[in-house]
Amino acid sequence: MEEFIGGLWHRFITRAATRSYPQAAVRLVDMERTAGILFRALGGDPGLRVAPAAETEHGARRGWLARIAHVGEKAAHAARDDETLRLPAEIALFPECSQNRDLYLWLIAQGAALPADGLAADNWIAANQAASAATLMAFPGFASRYQRLVEAVVAERPDPRKLPADEAAAERAIRQALAEPGSVAALPAAKRPPAPVALWLYPAPVAIDRRQSEPPATPAERPEGGKTQDATDRRRQAQREDMPDGKNGLNLPFRAESLLSFAEYVKVNRGQDDDASDDPARAAADMDRISVAQDTRDTASKLRFDLDLPSAAHDDIPLQSGILLPEWDWKKQQLKRDMCSLTLLDPRNAAPCELPAHLLRPARRLRHQFEALTPARRWLKNQPEGPELDIDACVRAFADRRTGHAVDSTGGYLACERRERDLCCLVLADLSLSTDTWVSDEQRVIDVIRDSLWLFSEALGATGDPFGLYGFSSRKRDHIRFHRIKDFDEPADARIRGRIGALKPGFYTRIGAGIRYATQILAKRPESLKLLLILSDGKPNDVDHYEGRYGIEDTRMSLNAARQEGVRPFCVTIDKEGQGYLPHLFGPAGYTILRKPSELPARLPLLYAQLTSA
Repeated sequence: MEEFIGGLWHRFITRAATRSYPQAAVRLVDMERTAGILFRALGGDPGLRVAPAAETEHGARRGWLARIAHVGEKAAHAARDDETLRLPAEIALFPECSQNRDLYLWLIAQGAALPADGLAADNWIAANQAASAATLMAFPGFASRYQRLVEAVVAERPDPRKLPADEAAAERAIRQALAEPGSVAALPAAKRPPAPVALWLYPAPVAIDRRQSEPPATPAERPEGGKTQDATDRRRQAQREDMPDGKNGLNLPFRAESLLSFAEYVKVNRGQDDDASDDPARAAADMDRISVAQDTRDTASKLRFDLDLPSAAHDDIPLQSGILLPEWDWKKQQLKRDMCSLTLLDPRNAAPCELPAHLLRPARRLRHQFEALTPARRWLKNQPEGPELDIDACVRAFADRRTGHAVDSTGGYLACERRERDLCCLVLADLSLSTDTWVSDEQRVIDVIRDSLWLFSEALGATGDPFGLYGFSSRKRDHIRFHRIKDFDEPADARIRGRIGALKPGFYTRIGAGIRYATQILAKRPESLKLLLILSDGKPNDVDHYEGRYGIEDTRMSLNAARQEGVRPFCVTIDKEGQGYLPHLFGPAGYTILRKPSELPARLPLLYAQLTSA
């Protein structure tokens, strides 16, 4: 009964103290596509990704009811740095959904107008006002929406008449800055920080340099496919700490419970706190702030033997090694020559095989559909020359001559013509370790990719279009693996099906180097239309600095170089977060996201037919 009454009281006091409207909440996941399009349309940096912001303690004054209920201590501040635009994961500040949605749109406009380095801790208020004034001047359509938001935000803010003098002065300055952007140079000093301003972006938290946080002598790195996902998708802040030495003067060097007493001895199970099989993900779910320290020891969560390079006797057969490729450094805005080393590989022990039984029926259906695209012979009538007479043209000329009409003597023969499809296609499949994850109870991502390549080979075998199949993975810039599955001049037979069946996931996704080498292969083809189909399941990633904005920008530059060579790239991905970065890489019509990975085998040949129909 006591717990029941306590639960009722907790729900009552929390609901009474919370100043939000959950029934009108708008979530960032529902605004993701709109946010990316609007941010780039307003002139924002197209390389920035949109991500949810972490909740942090703001330290502002709260009402007595909020203090009793322990609510309102934290707020998710919108922020921007040189890689990410962070917005609240959910906005429920106003009682109407339209107002909460308008607040998202205004924060996106602010993020597009603010310079990347314009939110320093000493000038962020002035920078927000300058961005607001610039946005209202460049886009007058925002004026009425901004005015409504200011009135709604001011109505939710604390009354200056009920605040101490110093906090009241700061609150009045904030209201003036919102009403007249650019009129306040700085806020008056106060003992407490003001309540969060929902219409402004805050300075971004200091990012942790991953290269500094990793010990240089660690032999095993975190695998790309070994990530764990927080079920709540809640953002958390991180802080740098020194690694504890494991020594504590208050701890006994032995377990006190191991001391036996002659009076009483009870055999009991040890508590959960001493269980050796702790769940780190469950422990992290209870933390608001995660501390990060540098350690020279390996942990079980980082060790993955798949990342060790196999010996030459068990590795794939190298066909050519030491192929040097450039890489784009977006921070220096410089293309570094000969930065990557690529090795061309053939699968070892790939025995020829037939098509799997579960693909026989869809392969038969696709062959029938794609046979309509096969180049066929057709006879052209009334030609000036040809191997046979055109009987219809001859009869028509004889009738015209007998009736006294003019006779067309330019034609009278049949000519046979064969219309060829002047195109080729290269399929580049991501074979990184992340493809080892399961998408269903029976299939992994790599299994879906194998089925897709099998069906794609069967479909294009019916058209006669030249195509090649390749895969890629990487382990730092000096070991990029490029797997040859099928060259353009090889027939799609049992030997190629065996190579597809021998594909194995491993390592990371340095996609820029794979695209550059695939472009070199396509540049040697004589066809006029050169299609590059990229199959991927996530962002560019490698164990060194190749991640985040660096990997995105290098991939973008490699795609631009491919277009200059006459190659048409198109990406097929199962990454649910691809909407945030794929438009920047491939353009609005250069990619497709499959929500169900199992659809890839059937969709890939049909996508090829659509891309080559013109």
